[in-house]
Amino acid sequence: MAKVVVIKFKGNCKPYYFTAGGLTLSRGQGVIVETSRGMEYGTVVEPEWEAEVTTPLKPVLRVATEKDMQTVEYNESRRAEAIALCKEKVAARGLPMKIIACEFTFDGSKVIFYFSAEGRVDFRELVKDLASVFHIRIELRQVGIRDETRILGGVAPCGRACCCASCMPDFRKVSIKMAKNQGLSLNPTKISGLCGRLMCCLSYENEYYAGAFKKMPKIGASVGTPEGHGTVITTNMLTMQVRVKIEKDGSLFYRDFPVADLSFKRPPEKPEKEDEGDEDDKIPEE
Repeated sequence: MAKVVVIKFKGNCKPYYFTAGGLTLSRGQGVIVETSRGMEYGTVVEPEWEAEVTTPLKPVLRVATEKDMQTVEYNESRRAEAIALCKEKVAARGLPMKIIACEFTFDGSKVIFYFSAEGRVDFRELVKDLASVFHIRIELRQVGIRDETRILGGVAPCGRACCCASCMPDFRKVSIKMAKNQGLSLNPTKISGLCGRLMCCLSYENEYYAGAFKKMPKIGASVGTPEGHGTVITTNMLTMQVRVKIEKDGSLFYRDFPVADLSFKRPPEKPEKEDEGDEDDKIPEE
């Protein structure tokens, strides 16, 4: 374990590790670091953090100055105009692509445009058009539908900011089996996020629900209870209770029982298979 400085960059919730480089840093402080794209401005999340590091880390170059902050604000102020201009050039060329966002590198030597498209796009002539206007290096990056939502952000069905844009460093594998384990409706409007894919949060408690699902009888199954045999109506995997419909002496009634008090035939356990990502799992149609 080594002590590192945890830094995040604007618009990205993924943490990156650096060494302090002999500087005394504090949480929330702006710093300048060297990345694969050159010098970048970042914010200190943790000044001293223990982590397992396998490769040599680059040091923090310096604490951000007032001039550095002005540079960051200037680059931010250019984004809206740059996006509008790029959209005009795309429309003029008739290219089948949607410009999502753009960012200027800290030193202003390059501008990166992010776009989405259904297939591959030949944007070589577009790069020439943009270079003649900005007179700096131009880079276009095609992103998928989940990355588009991460970049743009938005409010998820739960009423909070999308996980991918606020608190989730990396995308997790999500499968339709996770929704089934949790007993959720397979209605696409209930289990899909703003990107149209399965919601990332389905994976958060999947380990618990997957274990609880194996212990529960299926809905409609016949079970034995302390009050006689009955049919499973609903299951509650949080309280580990089962509601059973019982017919006895010509009368019909419903009772809730802990799953431990029930007797039923459990299906043989199948070997676990790794869940595939939501790129391969199709959300069932209504």
